Amino acid sequence: MIKIPISNFRLWIHNILASFLSGVIFYTIIPLPSKWTNNWSRIARWCPIVGLLIGLVLASIKILFSLWNLPNLTSNVLVVAIWVAITGGLHLDGAMDSADGLAVTDSNRRLEVMKDSATGAFGAISAVIILLLKTAALFDASLPIWLVLISATGWARWGQVCAIAFYPYLRETGKGSFHQENLRSPQDILLGLFVLLGCSSLWLMVESLSWLQVIIIVGGNIAISLATGYWFNKQLGGHTGDTYGAIVEWSEAFILCFLTVF
Repeated sequence: MIKIPISNFRLWIHNILASFLSGVIFYTIIPLPSKWTNNWSRIARWCPIVGLLIGLVLASIKILFSLWNLPNLTSNVLVVAIWVAITGGLHLDGAMDSADGLAVTDSNRRLEVMKDSATGAFGAISAVIILLLKTAALFDASLPIWLVLISATGWARWGQVCAIAFYPYLRETGKGSFHQENLRSPQDILLGLFVLLGCSSLWLMVESLSWLQVIIIVGGNIAISLATGYWFNKQLGGHTGDTYGAIVEWSEAFILCFLTVF
């Protein structure tokens, strides 16, 4: 039997916790002490788990609004607004920049346009569509809202991790290249997958859903998150930090719309 020194085990736990908290501070605006967030390597692996936390926060806020008897449409608009605020608009900004880049007919100029901080017409249009889809889908959702939200926020970010692992990065430097250089495949992909599959078992608690419907829900979430990353790769021949954000936003919106079917 191999014995692991307690000091080494504590160091390993400390590094894991610091890495996770660094991921929280990177992907959200949640303020955390700097001494807790000093391990930035491989933080992309925590994306799906951070997504689950975001979903739980949003679900709690939605439930609170319900207790206050806030009208459903109004509460959904506020939840979507808080959704954007929690991430600091990081992913939505990426979706807007990606839309502006893809709108350019000259493929050689797309990356240059995406790097421009000014938002064009197509970027603004894409943001409006994403926010409207999310608001409408939440309004029409008949499944437990907390399950709907954690499914969308979790699986969308798992799709981002897969895109980082599977496709080339199109810039020499940037936040996206940092993620790709430090990602370990397949273990970082499997971490999020196993956690999300474990959480997906909660769908079995919904009495109105059959086993087949639960399988379709989980399979649909996986397919949407993977297909979104594939589509952007097909259009650009790879990914940037902007398209990573676009994967999250569009996957969240499509997953929410998909879940209104049930």
